[in-house]
Amino acid sequence: MTLTLFAIGVYTAATGSGLACEAQWPLCSDQLIPAMTINPDFIEWFHRAWAMVTGFLIIGTAGWTWLGSFDRRTRLAATLAVVILPLQITVGAITVTVGGLVPGGYAVSTHAAHLVVALTIFTLLGLATVWGGGGGRGSARLLRVAATVGVAGIAASAVFSRAVPFVTYSPGAQAGFYAAGLAGHLGLVATVAFATEAVRSGYPGVSASAAGTVRFLAAGAMAALVATLLLGRDLVLYTPGWERLNLAALSVAVALAAAAAWVARDGDDAGAATEPIGGD
Repeated sequence: MTLTLFAIGVYTAATGSGLACEAQWPLCSDQLIPAMTINPDFIEWFHRAWAMVTGFLIIGTAGWTWLGSFDRRTRLAATLAVVILPLQITVGAITVTVGGLVPGGYAVSTHAAHLVVALTIFTLLGLATVWGGGGGRGSARLLRVAATVGVAGIAASAVFSRAVPFVTYSPGAQAGFYAAGLAGHLGLVATVAFATEAVRSGYPGVSASAAGTVRFLAAGAMAALVATLLLGRDLVLYTPGWERLNLAALSVAVALAAAAAWVARDGDDAGAATEPIGGD
């Protein structure tokens, strides 16, 4: 739901629908529900409705971690997502009220803040999912799967990226770029989490040194990917210099993620060779 909300939000901004609803919030053109046809008012309203449902689910997830038998870090990650949620709602409201409650709200700074806070919430939810789903009981296979998802997501995002002229960077392409990029980001978050567990507790088939390398490479790929996600929006005047920087960040993200997946796969053989032999 949160990943899809990202894509819908990007599509809403790219189509200019963020300035619809007569710059009102929470009303939309003096209505609670606009006409149910594909028009800017409806796109902006649908984004808000999806965000509202997602927000309640985030709150429910945090509550679930406190009611269930989850560890402290899972509860902390889910609770922090809820704590940050009002900030995201506030920034979103400011973003769409240009000429309304907050003149000048539809600006680069608010767009950047909206994106960064949303990415923070998404990352915290990813960690809560990994840890709550048994991050402490991970395995070499899960580490390899997570790294592979990271590579695949970044590679898929490259197809839609404004740094690579494969397709026109239309509103639909922008939504596709973020959906794929965030899937890759989630894979890298899981890779770092599983690799950290492998360093601390050890997984059969993955040495601590290999896990440490995987963690370092995945973290670097994540940082480069975040840079491309920021440059994927209109946060800068997109000159040829920024385009080259975007392409470089995307290339680094792909290279580091691929290296992490390679080390994770190769570490299986190295770890298996050191397995103790039982019997007489």
